[in-house]
Amino acid sequence: MRTVLITGCSSGYGLATARRFHGEGWNVVATMRRPRADVLAPGERMRVLALDVTDPASIASAVAAAGPIDVLVNNAGIGAIGAFEATPMTLTRELFETNTFGVMAMTQAVLPGMRSRRSGVVINVTSSVTLTAMPLAAAYTASKMAVEGFTASLALELGFFGVRAKLVEPGYGPSTNFASNGGGRMEGVIPDVYRPFADPILAAFGEPGAVTTAEDVADVVFLAANDSSEQLRFPAGADAVALAQSHGVMA
Repeated sequence: MRTVLITGCSSGYGLATARRFHGEGWNVVATMRRPRADVLAPGERMRVLALDVTDPASIASAVAAAGPIDVLVNNAGIGAIGAFEATPMTLTRELFETNTFGVMAMTQAVLPGMRSRRSGVVINVTSSVTLTAMPLAAAYTASKMAVEGFTASLALELGFFGVRAKLVEPGYGPSTNFASNGGGRMEGVIPDVYRPFADPILAAFGEPGAVTTAEDVADVVFLAANDSSEQLRFPAGADAVALAQSHGVMA
């Protein structure tokens, strides 16, 4: 029976992914900064561990407690939108600490075991902002684009050891708490001078067309975990698939 460790399971994609793997009979190590039994209760084949991907000690503790990991799903992330001119560098660094360096640190922590077993999959969840340029998301996009380049290079060096690296690129999901995950970080990042540009875009966010659900992402993460081909990118959600097809980045 295989074991998957998933980061960021307190809501959205991570929670749905933990439930999907568990439903498929896997051992699941679901992690979140502050475990809550009312969100995801421990049980048979379901372990819930505390993990802060920006804290080296927390990473070491969680990986040691998890034991051998067959699939790592780097899902934990924070969001932010706003005019880059008004985005504090402290916020940009915070985005990179979780969305980029957290992914790298978790990956580095599990690779010795995967390499020695010559088996394993690292799945990094990014975003459809990597598929096409989108306004008011410069810093966030940069943090996710870095993961795309990291994963593409990583896939080449890990393939020698029988370990695979994959990207899952979710589309726009208004029900996945992107804004709430931003907390107070987004206050003041759209100054008045940007309002004539930003307001129509923000209004469109509230009335999207095709959107991505947490279950869409969970399905694609499970697909990527079981994919033995050299496919690197897996768009998730109808809108992300359409973007990937139009930009020729399905592989």
